[in-house]
Amino acid sequence: MRFEDILTNDDLLDALYDMHFDECTPIQELSIPPVLEGRDLLAVAQTGTGKTAAYLLPIIERLVNDNFPQDNVNCVVMAPTRELAQQIDRQMQGFSYFMPVSSMAIYGGTDGHTYEQQRKGLKNGADVVIATPGRLLAHLSMGYVDLSKVSFFVLDEADRMLDMGFFDDIMQIVAHLPKQRQTLLFSATMPPKIQQMAKQILNNPSEVKIAVSKPAEKIKQSAVVCYEFQKMPILERIFRDNPPQRVIIFSSSKQKVKDLSRSLKKMSIKVAEMHSDLEQNEREEVMLNFKASRVNVLVATDIIARGIDIDNIETVINYDVPHEGEDYVHRIGRTARADKEGNAITFISEKERGKFRSIERMLGKEVEKIPVDPDLGETPGYDNKRRESFSRGKGEGRTGQKISRAEKNTSEEKRSPRRHKRWEVGKKSKKGSNPSQEP
Repeated sequence: MRFEDILTNDDLLDALYDMHFDECTPIQELSIPPVLEGRDLLAVAQTGTGKTAAYLLPIIERLVNDNFPQDNVNCVVMAPTRELAQQIDRQMQGFSYFMPVSSMAIYGGTDGHTYEQQRKGLKNGADVVIATPGRLLAHLSMGYVDLSKVSFFVLDEADRMLDMGFFDDIMQIVAHLPKQRQTLLFSATMPPKIQQMAKQILNNPSEVKIAVSKPAEKIKQSAVVCYEFQKMPILERIFRDNPPQRVIIFSSSKQKVKDLSRSLKKMSIKVAEMHSDLEQNEREEVMLNFKASRVNVLVATDIIARGIDIDNIETVINYDVPHEGEDYVHRIGRTARADKEGNAITFISEKERGKFRSIERMLGKEVEKIPVDPDLGETPGYDNKRRESFSRGKGEGRTGQKISRAEKNTSEEKRSPRRHKRWEVGKKSKKGSNPSQEP
């Protein structure tokens, strides 16, 4: 389905045209209509499926078409991290480029000047406020923030916010909101805590669920079974044979990230590390340098496994097997985005074989095992005792049900003559240039 089939505002469609947004993703196609109808929404879909546009686009259209007051905070979007809040704000600016809709990102780790800008924005009433829970609560405690007229309340990456311990903070924020509001909850998973929250804050919601979390089909997945002490020599050989350009390495602990970063620097590789010990300004600088290709390898904990758009990642390496299958999907989902190809390699130590078997069962298939160079010594075996889990029909998952392939964005598809004509006519009256925000 095309955006022009479900959205009506010409200025909004012009902005989407500039950003090369043509076809709706499945989550957008199913979520936008009920949001436009004013219904609460409970949506479950993995990261990278276009959830941000699924709620921002209908909210922007309603803010303009329904003439909401301009001096109120009309929409509050909650995000778990500073980086995600910034990313949502950038997309908001791109979508509303031709429209009189204001937005502001509210997050911690800033200087006094930025805090004052946030205070003024909240006091004067930005249309859309994108905030992390802790920093929004800090502003609320000062008494100058009025959320009593909020019409839209959105929780993005809700499961991650709860994992980070924000349940009580979110419920405190909800207490400042009017009961008559539209609430949208987006999550990659549906654990009991999310179900509990949904019952408390949603009113007869429309429910959208997009399949079981599966990696993109264009990710070439492989694994190396080895002893723990062999992981670094294997990584060195990978980079010796194929010098890294755009690579993310995920590890299970901050200390391992630091150790890996030091080892790679000795190989004269442009590397940076990302973990929770870094200050906010340091994290922001690392991400900026990586996106600008001043850093070729980013070694990180799961702090960037979800919700952050980094384009053109060639390879993701799991130095350690993640604890959950969902974490595996999120990690390797950093590559092969926007219908591009990518590689994902997982190192499996002798103690991690059981965890990776569980991941393979979730995937419904065995991941190709790459042999280790004999020069590096013998390796542990990988006797998959549950091979029968993978003998179901082609395209079937754990339950034996068929898994439908996600529809792909087809930006190369020819536009309809009506849409093209509307664009040419509408553009003559527009001022401004193509927004620089990434889609």
